[in-house]
Amino acid sequence: MAVPKRKTSKSRRDKRRTHYKLAVPGMSTCPKCGEVKLPHRVCKACGTYKDKEVIAVEA
Repeated sequence: MAVPKRKTSKSRRDKRRTHYKLAVPGMSTCPKCGEVKLPHRVCKACGTYKDKEVIAVEA
C-alpha cells in the first residue's frame, strides 16, 4: 500500500483545494413583477410562469 513519505503541508493541501467552491446560480428577473428569481421556475412573488398565473398568491 502506498504511504506518503512526508506530511503534506497546509499550503500545498490548500492549493489543491482552490477549485472546490460554490457557484452562484444564474438569476433572472420576473417579467411581470421584476422580482429576482431562478430561471425556468415559478416566481414566488407573483406566482407566474411564462406569463401565465400558475399559483394564486395571496397578498
